[in-house]
Amino acid sequence: MCLLIVLARTHGDFPLVVGANRDELLERPAVAMAVLRDANPRVVGGRDELAGGTWLAVNDAGVVAGLTNRPATKDPAKRSRGELPIALASHTSARAAVDALASELRPSDYNPAWLLVGDRDSLFAVDMTGTDNPTVDALGPGIHILENRALGEPSPKVDHVRSLLAGIEDLDADALVDRLRTVLADHHVPEGATPTRRGDGDGEPIPAEVKAACVHTERYGTRWSGIVTVPGPADAAPVLRYADGPPCRSQWRGAPVET
Repeated sequence: MCLLIVLARTHGDFPLVVGANRDELLERPAVAMAVLRDANPRVVGGRDELAGGTWLAVNDAGVVAGLTNRPATKDPAKRSRGELPIALASHTSARAAVDALASELRPSDYNPAWLLVGDRDSLFAVDMTGTDNPTVDALGPGIHILENRALGEPSPKVDHVRSLLAGIEDLDADALVDRLRTVLADHHVPEGATPTRRGDGDGEPIPAEVKAACVHTERYGTRWSGIVTVPGPADAAPVLRYADGPPCRSQWRGAPVET
């Protein structure tokens, strides 16, 4: 996952709204939608067919968890980062999810990643780039945007996406979803987004085009896009809409996340 947009307790109808793009190698096999945990709570999301995890997980209690990876050399001996959203969404509240993760999992067992996990009442940022313990921070109401770097780190991509979201909190439900679709499909490469390299600066070049919301390069690009709306009433099911491919040209599907 390379872009997560979270509206936390900013909209009258939806205390949690999540927009997400998954950027990945075009050849990597994946399933756009699957049941990731058939228990209580029930967890759904896309599934990576190579490692078996996911980039975004949603459960029927209204917990949503997504991750972004740090562009670095990957250690294949470590556990899949895709396990982490499923582990978080296996709880009925975001607070219980981060408490369990902090006590049970070690960042050094995984390649570096960052996560956002929220529900109707709270939102947390999780940093899995250290060694011994995850760093968990509670986030207040507002619009929070995460790309492939630490939350709050200077980012032309985040700044551009935030500018596209101006006034979104005041839109009705349909217009809110339409705006998020438009933002997720945006191809503008913001000023200041320069090519970089993976790892410590001597790895494979990363083109500036990956700093667009919707990415298109020869071998790599936006493979999946999703929008989750979690309604206020606790007995109302979250709705997950998704596009199996770039959101600029793929058909959107969606359904309530129910038991």
